[in-house]
Amino acid sequence: MSHALQDQRPSRAPRSAAPASLTRGGLPRWAPAGIAVLSIALGCGTGVVFGLDSKIQWGLIAAILFLAITYTASAVIENRRQAKDRIATSVVWVSFVLAVIPLLSLIWTTISRGIEVFSADFLTHSMNGVTSFEEGGGVYHALLGTIEQIALATLIAAPIGLLTAVYLVEYGKGTLAKAVTFFVDVMTGIPSIVAGLFILTTWNLALGFGPSGFAGAMALSILMMPVVVRSTEEMLKLVPNELREAALALGVPKWRVILKVVLPTAIGGIATGLMLAVARIAGETAPIMLLVFGTQLINGNPFEGAQSSLPLYIWEQYKVGSDASYDRAWAAALVLIAFVMILNLVARGIARWKAPKTGR
Repeated sequence: MSHALQDQRPSRAPRSAAPASLTRGGLPRWAPAGIAVLSIALGCGTGVVFGLDSKIQWGLIAAILFLAITYTASAVIENRRQAKDRIATSVVWVSFVLAVIPLLSLIWTTISRGIEVFSADFLTHSMNGVTSFEEGGGVYHALLGTIEQIALATLIAAPIGLLTAVYLVEYGKGTLAKAVTFFVDVMTGIPSIVAGLFILTTWNLALGFGPSGFAGAMALSILMMPVVVRSTEEMLKLVPNELREAALALGVPKWRVILKVVLPTAIGGIATGLMLAVARIAGETAPIMLLVFGTQLINGNPFEGAQSSLPLYIWEQYKVGSDASYDRAWAAALVLIAFVMILNLVARGIARWKAPKTGR
């Protein structure tokens, strides 16, 4: 009887009968780095054999070979599912590298070319009495103009943009809010020359004011406002509604909830958006050419008389075409990059200082 029962029990398949696609080998951890080195070598070799002068072509060939070799090796050694996963990861890494290389190249070129004449004298002297073909001179008048114009533009655009974003998120409903959102989106794509022409027509021609740094700041504020509005609006939307509801449940007025709860919670993102707006206008030249005119002298009064700015100074020096002017243009570009970087660091520090403290 026992032998008969044993014969009737279903036989179990051995554990080793799992699908072959799940038990195949895998690529070693060093495989991506090895494939990358092999792809770079093959890309360089292909460029040399076919006489390709551009290093960009060598890099593109190496990137394509890296993707192809990665997918083939993973499909053969592992399985197609793992190969698709690896190719997606490889595309992300290749895109990252292709985006970082131009940035690093730009920074390296600016530093290597601008450091030749970058010094304390360059930062503390203007071009007064120095012809564009001669060596010497400095960027002090342009740096002073840029600081004053950006400060005025920020004082104009930041409050208006912040209040507009608060209205759209906290109060805006119906047709008016939709209209404001539409026009903010339209203003985002306005060319800088259009903003300069608008201020030139209204402020200079219609009202009779002359060129000044304030006129340029007004044009820059027009370009800055939509960036501040959109970035602040998105940051305010990220604030949890539970915080608002808890404050309102305690009887706190809505305006005080916005001032004491919502804005401090989103201050980090708001500061970052403000710095993006500053970076947006820091390199604008067309409004400055129309409204500020440019000068080689130091003018500390942004409300009267022509001023200069770093972008306009760079354009003027590069237009001359001499070796000395080229060096000054690259050094001014280095100053402009350092100026924007310092502003970003200051904004991050303020945002971290003012951000609400976490913890129990």
